[in-house]
Amino acid sequence: MIRGTVRQVAALRWRTGGLLLAVLVIVALPYMIMRGGSRQALDAGELVTRAAEVQALVYRIADQTYDSEAAIQHLLADDPYARGEETVQNAERLVPNLLDQLHRLVADNAEQEHLVEQLSAVENGRLALLHQALQRYKHNDAIGAGQALRDAGNLFRIDDIASRLVGSAELQLQHRREAAQQLSRDSSTALALTAIAQLVMLTIVVVVSERQIGKRLRAEIGERQAVQRSQMILQAVREPIALLDNSLRTLLVNAAFSELYGVSEDSRAEYLDDIGQGAWADEVLQQRLRDVLLRDRELWDYELTQRTIDGVERHVVINARRLQQQDSENPVLLLTVSDVTARALVEQQVKELNHQLEGKVVQISDVNRELEAFSYSVSHDLRAPLRHITAFAQKLELHLGDDVDVTTHHYLGVIRDASQRMAQLIDDLLVFSRLGRGALRLQAVDMQSLVDEARMLAESEVPDRHIEWQVDPMPVVVGDENMLRTVWQNLIGNAVKYTGQTRTAYIRVSVEHGESGDFEFTVSDNGAGFDMRYVDKLFGVFQRLHKASEFPGNGIGLANVQRIVSRHGGRVWAEGEPGQGAQFHFTLSAVEPPVANEWVSP
Repeated sequence: MIRGTVRQVAALRWRTGGLLLAVLVIVALPYMIMRGGSRQALDAGELVTRAAEVQALVYRIADQTYDSEAAIQHLLADDPYARGEETVQNAERLVPNLLDQLHRLVADNAEQEHLVEQLSAVENGRLALLHQALQRYKHNDAIGAGQALRDAGNLFRIDDIASRLVGSAELQLQHRREAAQQLSRDSSTALALTAIAQLVMLTIVVVVSERQIGKRLRAEIGERQAVQRSQMILQAVREPIALLDNSLRTLLVNAAFSELYGVSEDSRAEYLDDIGQGAWADEVLQQRLRDVLLRDRELWDYELTQRTIDGVERHVVINARRLQQQDSENPVLLLTVSDVTARALVEQQVKELNHQLEGKVVQISDVNRELEAFSYSVSHDLRAPLRHITAFAQKLELHLGDDVDVTTHHYLGVIRDASQRMAQLIDDLLVFSRLGRGALRLQAVDMQSLVDEARMLAESEVPDRHIEWQVDPMPVVVGDENMLRTVWQNLIGNAVKYTGQTRTAYIRVSVEHGESGDFEFTVSDNGAGFDMRYVDKLFGVFQRLHKASEFPGNGIGLANVQRIVSRHGGRVWAEGEPGQGAQFHFTLSAVEPPVANEWVSP
């Protein structure tokens, strides 16, 4: 219904817009054309007047000049009525003003302005010679005055320039007349086109109006069909739905509501607290529903335990919101009910499982503390005999002095080395155990600084070796800095160690950003390598693929690497070939690593 109303409003707006456009075309457009034609006609008249003024000014300037020359000639002829001096003075006073007016009139025409400048130059020169002729006449130099008068006519001719200027004005006048005629024709054409446009617009308005009427009739039919479909959907929904008035009386209920609470689908004006044999008698709920109606507060996920008409106690979640009716000022209440009995039972089971899990966590914490105490005890109890063995071996060697034979010296050295190796194994095993129990201290870790630190540490242990490094720029990740430092020290240290028998060691540290968003780090070398048939033993505790006499070590470093990377949510793997070097890979998430499962250290 709302959608149909929106369409009707939109259609009305389009129809109104079309009518306004038609009015604009029919009324305003002819007015604008006539107004534009009138303005252009006035402009053309003004231009014609200006052309006539240009011609008149040119003629006046020429007349003033010729009058001055004629007056001087009368003076030379001893005409008693000649007013030569007055005429020349008038010309000298009027001609500059007339030239200024002429300049202003032709300011918008470059060609005429150039001609006026030439005319000004000629006039100024001619008036100057006329003035000279008058002065010579006053000094009784009639011959000089006549010569100046002849020079003025010969040197500064104004007829040609004046004719060209008048001809230019006449040509411009002719062009303006032709433009006026073209404007008249254009106006006639525009009026004809406007009449055609008016007919077209009126036709469009009529056609659109008829179509809109037809669309409105079809929309009303579609709206009735939509209401029927909405009612079908409402009745088919298995979630109980009811529509209540402002007194909490039923206006409409669907089949699910009727089935659950025993109310007829056709019932009207039945109070909510009388439905379902008191299922809705909860006073708090009714007050909340009234608040929804009065204050337009939506009710979300209100949990209630109800005994429905079938005698079953159900856990339900109630939602309600206020709706405004189009044909009434009184609001209505849309009420929906969700049966969450099964969910409530699951939540109860989850609570019980959580309680059991908390007990298991306590047990695991106790076991971890016991293991910590056991590790400390084992470490202390094992180190004491080792210290005794080492101490008494040293004392025995001192007691025997320099007379000890080579075999005895060798045996004492084996005892001493074995005890030191055993102490190192105990320390490594304790470190491996702590890696599984300690909490991750997550922070931003600059892998570049860790790689550089591990590289310098490894090089300091073999200062006489030649190693060529290739290190890619490393990213910043989120992880435990101390643990990741251990990873790099083990992998780079192994690369340096297992290239010890090569003349020139080539070690590359690279990184790639995978499609999954994880970083894949790789440490490659050209060292001893390994047989891929035994790759599964690489990351085991105390597992070694080379003899201790060839390459020293305890076989626990890669186990530490695997445990650290696993706790960061990544994985570790290796590739190699005997005598051809090895590549060790591990991955880390580009974001904060997932919380790894804590386990009890063996």
